[in-house]
Amino acid sequence: MFNFAKIYKEFVMDKENVLAQFQEKAKNAAPIGGIIKFIIDDNSICIDGTGSENKILLEDMESDCTIIMTGSLMEDLKNGKVNPMMAVMTGKLKIKGDTGLAMKLQSFM
Repeated sequence: MFNFAKIYKEFVMDKENVLAQFQEKAKNAAPIGGIIKFIIDDNSICIDGTGSENKILLEDMESDCTIIMTGSLMEDLKNGKVNPMMAVMTGKLKIKGDTGLAMKLQSFM
């Protein structure tokens, strides 16, 4: 399962370790056909799935879809305390751009 909260915590402590974990998940998933940027507490993590494989980049770049949330929301989503659709509807989780592309993240889970 793609564990955003665990990866975020490690992102703060060790960016290289996080990059390796994202890359492991990305190589097992089909290319998503676009670029998704996560902004979690002002930190950017991008999944570039425009080529033959998904690439994970720890940088702020142009994206087709941007997902914005706090680290605490990510933890609540992971633990099932918050429904993702309700998080979007209440404005806690913001998705800008191609929402269909965001749905492709299920291949990472």
